[in-house]
Amino acid sequence: MDTFEAIYGRRSIRAFSKEDVTQTQLTKILDAGRQAPSAGNLQPWELVVVRDSKRKMALARAAFGQYFIAEAPIVLVVCVHPARSARRYGDRGAGLYCLQDTAAFIQNMLLASHAIGLGSCWVGAFDEARAAEAIEAPDALRPVAIIPVGSPAESPSAPPRRRLEDFVQEERF
Repeated sequence: MDTFEAIYGRRSIRAFSKEDVTQTQLTKILDAGRQAPSAGNLQPWELVVVRDSKRKMALARAAFGQYFIAEAPIVLVVCVHPARSARRYGDRGAGLYCLQDTAAFIQNMLLASHAIGLGSCWVGAFDEARAAEAIEAPDALRPVAIIPVGSPAESPSAPPRRRLEDFVQEERF
């Protein structure tokens, strides 16, 4: 699958088959994430792979009852380490760069999941404290995404997108 096919074909998947995610598939997804750019190459992300059904259910509850999360064979909880970016970039590193970097990490994993035939969904609506508790995250880390991954049991159509002329300006606003 080429890059544009992955970008245009990827969808948020909220229904998964019972088929497991292999270690080879997981490694490809994680390694694709690892290739993301980051400010100063600081790579401020940390990740927990969750397979345990009770822990997945705790994450679904932390995500305000988005129970499809618990149905996925694996759930990736992406955390950011703001202090890692702050050491070089101060407040801007802790408040912005680490989040931008981690977003690129997440997008790479979403595209890689799709490219190898799996589905995923970037879940950002959750109670951070409850998600952190579910994965026993150290205080220095902040959960920023919950990503269920598995074989898709649905094929959603493309959502509408804004037209380029609705948001692209030339030179100035």
